[in-house]
Amino acid sequence: AAATALAGVALSFQSADYFALMVLGLTAVAAFAGRGEFLKAIIMTALGLALATIGQDPLSDITRFTFGSIDLLDGISFLLLAMATFALSEALITVLKRDDGSAQSRTHTGKLGALTVTRDEAKTLAPVVGRSSVLGFFIGVLPGAGATIASFLAYGMERNLAPQRDKKTFGKGSVRGLAAPETANNAACTGSFVPLLTLGIPGSGTTAVMLGALISYGVQPGPALFTERPEVFWSVIISMYIGNCVLLILNLPLIPYIARLLMLPKSLLVPMVLFFSLCGVYLVSFNTFDIHLMVIFAVGATGLRLLGFPMAPMILAFVLGKLMEENLRRALLISDGWHFLWERPTTLAIMGVTALIVLLPAINAYRHRATKQKTTTPP
Repeated sequence: AAATALAGVALSFQSADYFALMVLGLTAVAAFAGRGEFLKAIIMTALGLALATIGQDPLSDITRFTFGSIDLLDGISFLLLAMATFALSEALITVLKRDDGSAQSRTHTGKLGALTVTRDEAKTLAPVVGRSSVLGFFIGVLPGAGATIASFLAYGMERNLAPQRDKKTFGKGSVRGLAAPETANNAACTGSFVPLLTLGIPGSGTTAVMLGALISYGVQPGPALFTERPEVFWSVIISMYIGNCVLLILNLPLIPYIARLLMLPKSLLVPMVLFFSLCGVYLVSFNTFDIHLMVIFAVGATGLRLLGFPMAPMILAFVLGKLMEENLRRALLISDGWHFLWERPTTLAIMGVTALIVLLPAINAYRHRATKQKTTTPP
């Protein structure tokens, strides 16, 4: 219904707007930092931005921080970094932190809870799903943003909007924390079809592959697709509904069996995680250098996690870093200065929202201290 209007929005976005949007995305770093650990999150964010600069400069083709290695010309793969920091490091930490007694050979011995959503949970999830759907769809419409950024932004938004008592449950099975990124991810995947079908511009890696497939069959996505090949347009729309229904039918019966993987002994589960992680990264590039680099990152990530440094801010900064740098440099070249931050209304509005999100925790803390002081002061 809104494809034409949203296509116009996507076209109107310029480098300055994209840079402002990436800065807004970095404000989600606070959502991944525990109480009193904001400095650690900032350090990991800086590390993620630094890792994003490795490789060939996209604007000048100058190699940066490759140390003469041909394997680093294309930079570090997101899959490699994510697998090393979450999968491999988690397996290593599981080995290092062995349980005592009878629980030593098991990773999880609890029973599965009910899969049905209660009425109270539905009331809690309804606004979360609504906000995350809108946010995820809008991020998906913007070419190059992608579902990963949408998921991080949705999680950060819900973590910041959640009441104080609910913030403590994030990362420990919070229904808000589960629903927000998954909803935004699905919405962004759907939204990425808007620029593909209306403008002929792929919004993500998946739609880029689809663009190539459509062109090979003689179908040119774009404004003429509605009138010349309406059957292709509506087939894509219908396939989204069918795909979601099939996914729902497959997932609900399989969830209890998939969750029982956690009941496997550590001696079997940890080698499986290591094997599939290493094979998955190798089968993407068929380069043994990636395996070596992955192991180095995994060892480093394990040490940082044992010291209490969060990994999510680094991954978020790594994802946003390349887009942020490219659009910042384009904006500086076009505007010949930093005044691009307030020249366009869209850029100014996004930067205003960013400033509000950054200042909101400090304002709330000040109000909380003032209220507490007022209630404790004797008359």
